[in-house]
Amino acid sequence: MRTAFDRQVRRSVLADGSGARIEAAGRVVRSVAVDGRGWSGITWSDLDDAAADAVITEQAAYFRGLGQKFEWKLYDYDRPPDLARRLVAACFVPADEETLMVADVAGLATDVLLPEGITLLPVSDDAGVGLLIEVHERVFGTDHSRLRGSLLSQLRQTPDLTEMVVAMAGDQPVCSARVEFLPRRDFASLWGGGTLPSWRGNGIYRALVAYRARLAAARGYPYLQVDASAESRPILERLGFVSLARTAPYLWRPWQLTVGRLAEQAVNGPGGRDDCRAPVASSAPARRSSSVTRGNGRKHPIKATGR
Repeated sequence: MRTAFDRQVRRSVLADGSGARIEAAGRVVRSVAVDGRGWSGITWSDLDDAAADAVITEQAAYFRGLGQKFEWKLYDYDRPPDLARRLVAACFVPADEETLMVADVAGLATDVLLPEGITLLPVSDDAGVGLLIEVHERVFGTDHSRLRGSLLSQLRQTPDLTEMVVAMAGDQPVCSARVEFLPRRDFASLWGGGTLPSWRGNGIYRALVAYRARLAAARGYPYLQVDASAESRPILERLGFVSLARTAPYLWRPWQLTVGRLAEQAVNGPGGRDDCRAPVASSAPARRSSSVTRGNGRKHPIKATGR
């Protein structure tokens, strides 16, 4: 299963509909946001002790040249075994660990059982995207304008690749989620699921998983895949998902290193946390990433919060 996931998802260079450019670059596969659309990050790497530091420095230099922050999506089976330490030494900052989980669609419940007063609104226009983003911003407390732009682009240019839905309590959005159906994959991917605190514990998140499982079954996708937060993992386990790996995003920002130190790293390798630079008043302004922490306009799924 993990081999298929790596081949079809992590190593894929097929367009994902977000507007990002996805490319193989030597020993990594990377996604590059274009004109504010999509997500920037490393999805897969094939490294060893001898090459790892040089490749890390090369990718940091590449994204620094673009003025983009990016993330290195690290899985616990990636090599070399100390890749996490090397990323931290190169000024990457680890975010919350998640669990890569997969379920056989045929084994999942697809009956959508909603609490009283809740209806589901499939997203088909700009207003629907606005409701979806409103939930994300209220749940996670962060700006999601980049994600909004990516989803609007997908809605207009590749509508068949993404299905979005918002759970409504009257005219108030209380939970939202989406599922992506990328071509040449056995895995449909779940994103979102954040639920407003006052509505948690009512089964809305479970209902949205069932709703998306039904969509995947209708399209003939055998598996669902999700990066689960610590909060959503036990819910998904009860629904039939199993763990494949632990994963975490390592975040890098272009203002963290001086130009001179970046050049030194290219020759000597990363030297430690003292080389990292925090933003100062004269630094270039921060550019927002499409990552939700991490998102993942994409590629990193939003943490699911709810039951």
